[in-house]
Amino acid sequence: MPKKGGKIVDVAKETQAQCKRPRLDTAGSPSVLSFESPESLFRSLISPIEEEEFFRDYWEQKPLLVQRNDVLVAAYYQSLFQLSHLKELCSQGLYYGRDVNVCRCVNGKKKVLNKEGRVNYMQLKKDFDQKKATIQFHQPQRFKEELWKIQEKLECYFGSLVGSNVYITPQGSQGLPPHYDDVEVFILQLEGEKHWRLYKPTVPLAREYNVEPEERIGSPTHEFILKPGDLLYFPRGTIHQADTPHGISYSTHVTISTYQNNSWGDFLLDAIPGLVFDTAKEDMALRTSIPRQLLMQVNTADCTKKLSSLLRRLADSLENSRELRSSDMKKDFITHRLPPCLGCDSDPLTPGGKLPKIDSKIRLQFRDHALITVEPDQENAVSIRSPPCMPGMGSGGHNRRETHMMGTEDDTASEDGLAQQTHGLRFPLSYLDALKQIWSSSTVTVKELNLTSDAEKENLALSLWTECLIEVL
Repeated sequence: MPKKGGKIVDVAKETQAQCKRPRLDTAGSPSVLSFESPESLFRSLISPIEEEEFFRDYWEQKPLLVQRNDVLVAAYYQSLFQLSHLKELCSQGLYYGRDVNVCRCVNGKKKVLNKEGRVNYMQLKKDFDQKKATIQFHQPQRFKEELWKIQEKLECYFGSLVGSNVYITPQGSQGLPPHYDDVEVFILQLEGEKHWRLYKPTVPLAREYNVEPEERIGSPTHEFILKPGDLLYFPRGTIHQADTPHGISYSTHVTISTYQNNSWGDFLLDAIPGLVFDTAKEDMALRTSIPRQLLMQVNTADCTKKLSSLLRRLADSLENSRELRSSDMKKDFITHRLPPCLGCDSDPLTPGGKLPKIDSKIRLQFRDHALITVEPDQENAVSIRSPPCMPGMGSGGHNRRETHMMGTEDDTASEDGLAQQTHGLRFPLSYLDALKQIWSSSTVTVKELNLTSDAEKENLALSLWTECLIEVL
């Protein structure tokens, strides 16, 4: 176990001597990462900061720097990804653009130095050594099992896709100009040291990536050096730039990012169509015709009062509704998230325990991956989706670690194929309470399920057991 306590440092001593700036909150040494649950993983990642404190004081509000000075944590971080790993990975067939970008910040602008086609390690190392180019490696969780474990647990924790990029920058060089991102960012320093400068957002909680010119961003609000084992968090919209200082041969860090397009605004855009569809079936006001030639008019100001009235009716309907229909946001998460990390040597899954009977006691497997949805395009239907891409699974093989966050074959799937993968197991809407019962209980007896007949209870249990969603105790 890593030693407890440790030195608490706010910023680099050199920075404190040079100027007085707002302090970046920091903390000491963590425990070893815990993979017992998504919650324990996140708590150990930000330790010794408490989970409640993090979301109260930092999340979407301000940066957090955890400087650890712990050799055991530094060694673990270094194992996640190293410059030396690139040689072997290049032999597996990496391609410029898709897997690797080579770039450098020149006069405040990003200069891309990519070659064509497949990455040659010797050429890559030459650009790194001679041109002082930064190597950006996309989505390393496709190749590194420990990062797969971390990101899979974080996807379960946040309920949002989690991507990553590794940045390797030689000494005296900077890969990217000052910019801000549309994601929540966690930086893990793996090798060497990196000099960071953070600036006040020009667009708080930004919805898109943007480069900001030096003359617009002003002076840094925070400036510090990241060392192996350190962790940095900052909210989307935080302007930042980083370079490897002279005297440090190179720096390697991994950027873990989440919560892209995951705001209330995004959810409203996604959920309102289903709400309108459901409400219009009950409320005639939403079924009355729009004025003649409304679509041909340039000035539609006269309609705002009517629309405001209809939106209030929707709000009333929402307060009284039992279920929100599943949104495209949920479908996107279900179909693109990482599969559970069971280890490369794990046997194919088989149904757990004996065949379920009416007196059997059951429990849900892979709770963090089992999602219950009420489909917007299916009348009186509820679905539960199998854990994605599990060996031996019949209906959950769409998600693949090899293409996670790469926007490749998943985006070219046909609509019918995507729908089939998303729906999983479908049951009558009358099964919804029983599915929730299984999901929310540590264990439940089949005969206790909230269904009208024993035949329905056994049918539900058998269907879930066949798909390895439950085990019989």
